[in-house]
Amino acid sequence: MAILENDFLKVTIRPQGAELTSIRSKKTGLEHLWQADPAVWNWHAPNLFPTVGESLNKELRVDDQSYPIERHGFARKSDFALLPSTATHAVFSLRSSKKTLTAYPYRFEFQVAYALDGPTLIVTYRVLNEDSKPVYFAVGGHPAFRVPLLPGEDYNDYYLEFDADATALDRHLISEDGYFTGQTRAVPLDGHKLHLTKDLFNEDALVFKNLQSRSVSLRSTKNPHVLTVAYPAFPYLGIWAKPAAPFVCIEPWLGCADTEGKPVPIEEKELIQFAAPGDTFEATFSIRIS
Repeated sequence: MAILENDFLKVTIRPQGAELTSIRSKKTGLEHLWQADPAVWNWHAPNLFPTVGESLNKELRVDDQSYPIERHGFARKSDFALLPSTATHAVFSLRSSKKTLTAYPYRFEFQVAYALDGPTLIVTYRVLNEDSKPVYFAVGGHPAFRVPLLPGEDYNDYYLEFDADATALDRHLISEDGYFTGQTRAVPLDGHKLHLTKDLFNEDALVFKNLQSRSVSLRSTKNPHVLTVAYPAFPYLGIWAKPAAPFVCIEPWLGCADTEGKPVPIEEKELIQFAAPGDTFEATFSIRIS
């Protein structure tokens, strides 16, 4: 377990999945991260690698071979090593092994780094290619934030405010099996606001692929606290919660679920990323409490 702390935030991360388990404001004492009630959803903020979403037939196609892969990949259930850290900075590392090679035939190191900068938590994903060929992958965040935050509030008191989009967003529809259908539906905004309701996620996640916004803020009509997720390097964004559950996930993605149809090789998957031999891929998003 790693604990990061400065004058603004106290953050806790566990080795399993290099997963955030707490983001507490030292100014207010409020816990902002969902506390993983196993009766509702037993995660806090899983890190998604080497896939995001569901793969057709639950498999990856690499060099004309099929490899079994679970939804969102294996990193979230893997034990990471904690590298040398400081009071405000921690790096977790997952390296390829005999076990990972059975599902993902690449030699790699996947790092998740956390750093405090004032009231902001910076999350950095790094993929180091330790193979002799390009390493293809998807990567993304899945942090869940408490809604409501204070006693006496209701889920409907909260909304997401986008920094640029102001009219409507096209959500890409997902089948019951977790695949994109190829269909979209407009989600109207109230100005820049998407109001949270308990039935908003009855048809699974809202997945946006054409956002102009590079950040979104979680706000309430009844309190002044603001949580902002900025994702300049992530073109896709998922918004999700278990229907009627007291949290909302804000998920920056580099990669996504497959679309219904015929499986394709990993290098042809939508929004797939890669690192050349000897190279390091890096992408960052942040969570700011104010």
